[in-house]
Amino acid sequence: MPKVEVGSASDSDRAADPELQGWDKAATKRLLRKLDWHLIPFMSLIYLLCFLDRTNIGNARLDNLEQDLHLQGIQYNDCLAILFPFYIAAEIPSNIMMKRTRPSIWLTFIMVLWSASMIAQGFVKNYQGLMTTRVFLGVFEGGLFPGVNYYISEWYCRHERGFRMAMFFSAATLAGAFGGILARAIAEMSGVGGLSAWSWIFILEGLASILVSFGAYWAINDYPSTAKFLHDDERREVERRLFADTGHLSNEFNMKYVWQAIKDWKIYIHMLICMAGFCPIYSFSLFLPTIIKNMGYSANNAQLMSVPPYVFACIFTIGASWFADRVQQRGVFLLGFQLVGILGFALLAGTANSSIQYAGTVLAAIGIYPQIPLGMAWNGANIGGSLKRGTGIAMQVMGGNCGGIIASYVYLSRDGPRYITGHSILIGFISMAFFLTLFMTVWVRRENARRDKIANEAGVQELTEEQKLNERELADNVPWFRYTP
Repeated sequence: MPKVEVGSASDSDRAADPELQGWDKAATKRLLRKLDWHLIPFMSLIYLLCFLDRTNIGNARLDNLEQDLHLQGIQYNDCLAILFPFYIAAEIPSNIMMKRTRPSIWLTFIMVLWSASMIAQGFVKNYQGLMTTRVFLGVFEGGLFPGVNYYISEWYCRHERGFRMAMFFSAATLAGAFGGILARAIAEMSGVGGLSAWSWIFILEGLASILVSFGAYWAINDYPSTAKFLHDDERREVERRLFADTGHLSNEFNMKYVWQAIKDWKIYIHMLICMAGFCPIYSFSLFLPTIIKNMGYSANNAQLMSVPPYVFACIFTIGASWFADRVQQRGVFLLGFQLVGILGFALLAGTANSSIQYAGTVLAAIGIYPQIPLGMAWNGANIGGSLKRGTGIAMQVMGGNCGGIIASYVYLSRDGPRYITGHSILIGFISMAFFLTLFMTVWVRRENARRDKIANEAGVQELTEEQKLNERELADNVPWFRYTP
């Protein structure tokens, strides 16, 4: 939380003591619960479908995708990688478009189009067709993850976002679990309509997405000021809480705040941490069925055995972010999970024993998945101003999805069945994230201490309107802003 030590009377009125307005802790808790029920479930559902559509190619691979499309060498890896440059390119423009339009319009628009791309993927006949549909899938899916993280920041205070982002991101772990179960069931449809089982995986899961997208426009609430499920006093309280959390930092649309984000070195550190987090996640989600099959299991059993690691990942993702919100810490949690992830991949690389390898997949999942919501909440909490925050979140996700390009080539067929090289590469990436996280944790604590010292020496002062206007330009560099450690 920023420590506001200065401000005019009008600012004080807007951020007045909520208990004087009937908003005690119990009432605030009820308000947050109401927001949660109306916002998070649907956002989690569409992200589950998005992640399922993006990664179900890993399940389809076990049902003769490569053989039917006559893929050779690293062509399968090329089809994985081609999605990500277009996904990355779409992220900042998509967040700007969501700011210019409305979440309900923009998210519905991209969801319909990525669902259509997914269905088309089920009818491809060759390498070129698969590459083309993956390009369109990347273009239209690119806006969802940064868009929803920005959307959450428009409803919740900084110390409340991590748990909500974890609830939303946990849908990725559920997608992995459901993907294995669905793929095992859909395998029985091989030959129906003259199509292979892998085709039906793409078609049926794409149809599920497009059905949900038809209701998205009415299910998505845009902003607190227009939310129909809130009463007038509840709308005012949500907006008051956000103002108290960010002070008078700018929420207007102006490209100069986009450039502020682009020139902020801290965001680039978070981009690298996110890249080193998403690389093992994409590697894991795209290749886990293959890795488990190479432990000696049949294709159908491998599909089912890919489920438990995701279940454990889901539990730890939600639990860690809930606790991190309670103590308002991010860095130390990230450091802990990074060490668990390193241990998991070390077990995979270090032994041929299938039981120990499988335990490694569980530890790897527990270690890598919580890093993303923790890291997203950390970066978003430490960016001041609405548009700069939206741009900074999109930049972070862009960095993360560069990890997706790398992940597509981590596990090559020639390195099977043990994939020691791939596991070692991922250990290296997580280790890089560990040292960058350690650096940012130390820097944030020292910077907060420096600002506290300056504030104590200056004492409490009241800002003029001109000074407040100047501070709007500084975003998180304003003297009273405190970073979340």
